[in-house]
Amino acid sequence: MNLILFEAGDPGHPLPIDDPRARHLLTVLRRREGDRFDAGLVDGPRGKGTIVEIRANSLVLAFEWGAEPPPLAPLRLLVGLPRPQTARKILGEATALGVGGIDFFISDRGEPGYAQSTLWSSGEWRRHIVAGAEQAFCTRLPAVTWTQPLRSLLAGLSPGGTRIALDNYEAASPLSAPPGPQAPVALAFGPERGWSPEERALLREAGFSLRHLGPRVLRAETAVVAAVSLALAGLGRL
Repeated sequence: MNLILFEAGDPGHPLPIDDPRARHLLTVLRRREGDRFDAGLVDGPRGKGTIVEIRANSLVLAFEWGAEPPPLAPLRLLVGLPRPQTARKILGEATALGVGGIDFFISDRGEPGYAQSTLWSSGEWRRHIVAGAEQAFCTRLPAVTWTQPLRSLLAGLSPGGTRIALDNYEAASPLSAPPGPQAPVALAFGPERGWSPEERALLREAGFSLRHLGPRVLRAETAVVAAVSLALAGLGRL
């Protein structure tokens, strides 16, 4: 982690010695009493932390906060709910790239049981977006949902901007083709088995154009990284 994130209520309280952040400070960064490290408040400012005291069961920390990072990109992902191990990768990588929102939905050809994974029920998903933000040296976290159907997500999109659905089968042009994206951008990714005809109809009705990422068949997490990178470049963010 390049930046260690803390929740708003953490400063002022000792950090338990078995907390992953404490272990990282002591065993990976090898910080000792009096040493400083890069820190941030979730959705708040970045700054510097100092290890004031190393106790048997906790660390006493002090913080000096600076400026807040810029807002996240006006880029929202709609992703057919994948298997949990794939969702974990998407959560971390998309957060590191700076997307503003990630909405997973149960698709016609997807596996409904994926929504019952402990990734979602235990709150584990948040750990992956925190790790992605720490990797990117950013405090801002994307909004994440996993319970809405595609129809509801489409109805709730911000008006205007660019809407693109990635499709290996019916897309006539690549994502990189002009015109470039205009903010806000919504990128939709189908499940491993692809979009159903009904889903394609919903997407077209909602103003989505179908684009592809070339002739190669990509894993979902690879497609997300590639598409987000192209969209961010089009928005002048890369």
